[in-house]
Amino acid sequence: MNETKKHYLAEEPLGKLLLKFSVPCVLSMLVSALYNIVDQIFIGQGVGYLGNAATNVVYPYTVAALALALLAGDGCAALLSLSLGRGEKESAHRCVGSGMMLCAAVGLVLMALGLAFQEEILTLFGVTESCHGYAAEYMTVITLGIPFYVFASGMNSVIRADGSPGYSMFATVLGAVLNLILDPVAIFALGMGVWGAAAATIIGQAASCAATLFYFRRPKSFSLQRASFRPSGLLCRRIGQLGISSFITQIAIVAVMAVANNMIVLCGPRSVYGADIPLSVVGIVMKVFGIVIAFSVGIAVGGQPIVGFNYGARNFERVRGTYSRILWANLAVGSLAMLLFEACPQALVSLFGNESRLYNEFACLCFRVFLGGILLCCIQKASSIFLQSIGKPVKAAVLSLSRDVVFLLPGVVLLARLFGVEGMLWAAPAADALSALLTLLLVGGELKKMRGNRAGVISTACG
Repeated sequence: MNETKKHYLAEEPLGKLLLKFSVPCVLSMLVSALYNIVDQIFIGQGVGYLGNAATNVVYPYTVAALALALLAGDGCAALLSLSLGRGEKESAHRCVGSGMMLCAAVGLVLMALGLAFQEEILTLFGVTESCHGYAAEYMTVITLGIPFYVFASGMNSVIRADGSPGYSMFATVLGAVLNLILDPVAIFALGMGVWGAAAATIIGQAASCAATLFYFRRPKSFSLQRASFRPSGLLCRRIGQLGISSFITQIAIVAVMAVANNMIVLCGPRSVYGADIPLSVVGIVMKVFGIVIAFSVGIAVGGQPIVGFNYGARNFERVRGTYSRILWANLAVGSLAMLLFEACPQALVSLFGNESRLYNEFACLCFRVFLGGILLCCIQKASSIFLQSIGKPVKAAVLSLSRDVVFLLPGVVLLARLFGVEGMLWAAPAADALSALLTLLLVGGELKKMRGNRAGVISTACG
């Protein structure tokens, strides 16, 4: 038996390993998702639904930043796991150095763009005259923290792949706890409104970034050197290929929110709900959706080091076993979320402030219809990460694009024009059903190949 197969990722029980990696990963991603929703809750209570509408307009820009962070970070983590599985130590430390440089560059560029083109960005994401002042105020502050957010979000994936999911969770929770403490102080005690909420967020992000950077002084499976940071087009291209699925998963949310917000502004005035109520509600529902997906993707990303290492070492039975456990966990998460959204949406709505009867009516409808296919969505998102983990970037990208870009976006535009803001909500469950069928086709094909490869290996060994 070669040295790579003696690694703990190839020997320890799969259930134990998945718990070890996925629990901290889920908590880290959940805390990341809660950053924005904590702001939403406190702003809803302290400022009102126009404040929430304003933060929802800015939210897609922060998701775009996260998409680029994960393009570099998840791609780097996947390449690190595959390199360690193959015993390629030189590739391991150089891919991490390249990932760190990419995250730093992306953060600085996004900060500059956000400050220079703030008005154009707000218009793109459907700002209304009523909430423009709040939106501009919130975005100005949030943009200054983008470099911290990008670096911490991206490189936390690498920390998990290095076998330290607990530290990754600590770095993320540190920032979230600071945000949770400072939000009510800034909004209620100091009366700083949305500006204070944004300031609390970037203080938390800066703390997470500092903790993340500190980890790389002594990583476990590689040692950073000056040569690690030498630019390599080949490594950057490979990181981009492996991270494209995570990028698409997040950037699709940006596209969906941009299109949905603009369709709301266009069609909302013809509805009894107007434009501002749906604009606020859809943003809240998307953030709650993000919490559920944090569980789903967190489970799958937690399994990435196990899947990537064993796929690189050709331990296909463990790869399939890990995916099976990821799938069952996502079925449980999706079922629980669907039951919650269908049975008691008003309890969720009330967290974000007490508003009018029309507001509550549309919010309940949005939870029940728009998130009606959440179970299928969880399976699709996790399966996309699985394809990324086994080094299949094209299939992972196709699956990531299918739900949000290929099926959901056209559905939102078509149904909004035909049936108004209420009708467009049905685009989501339809997209979930269609993308689930594609998941079955793409992942099923890869699992079949693994069974064939395993049979071939056994046949060769017997011969």
